[in-house]
Amino acid sequence: MAKRTYSSDGINVHYDVNRCIHAAECVRGAPRVFNPKRRPWIDAEQGQAGDIAEVVLRCPTGALSFTRKDAGEEERPERLNTVTIQQDGPHYLRGNLQIESASGEILSRETRMALCRCGLSNNKPFCDNSHKASFFDGGELGSHNSNASDDADTPLRVILSENGPLLLRGPAVIVAADGSKVETAKCALCRCGRSSNKPFCDGTHKEVGFIA
Repeated sequence: MAKRTYSSDGINVHYDVNRCIHAAECVRGAPRVFNPKRRPWIDAEQGQAGDIAEVVLRCPTGALSFTRKDAGEEERPERLNTVTIQQDGPHYLRGNLQIESASGEILSRETRMALCRCGLSNNKPFCDNSHKASFFDGGELGSHNSNASDDADTPLRVILSENGPLLLRGPAVIVAADGSKVETAKCALCRCGRSSNKPFCDGTHKEVGFIA
């Protein structure tokens, strides 16, 4: 099973191995609870439910999530939708996120996820660390005609175009690795890894025959 649950009296910690890229925020935040040298590697009895929940929220991929059993607060989407570009790595998305197929079918609703932008992941649209073996050059923050929106409660729709870019529809702030930002309500993010205007699409996926 890809998804597993580890429980204590106060919290259930859910782990999706297919989404994990070993960002290690959990290990750094609560090493007694999250210990990759131990089996099972998650022991929810080794921490307080509130502290564990706070650390789980640091997980950028959504591989970790939780369900409170002690009447504590469940996770809520952050009001500001953000796309943070990792240096030569994936897009980290946070907020009120909605993944859709090219035909408009809602595939999932998320609060945190890491999406591939090197084009080589075997778990598209999610990152699986293939960028490391390929020595992916992520580039800088390319040019984009901003058309920002102030409606922070609107979901950020992430549309998986057929063998093409990630189409973002909804308010978001794109943050580059150097901290520069672009506010947008509509853009296309490269996911073939070959655009000359990264992180934005420039149509190169057609030339290279990208298969999503």
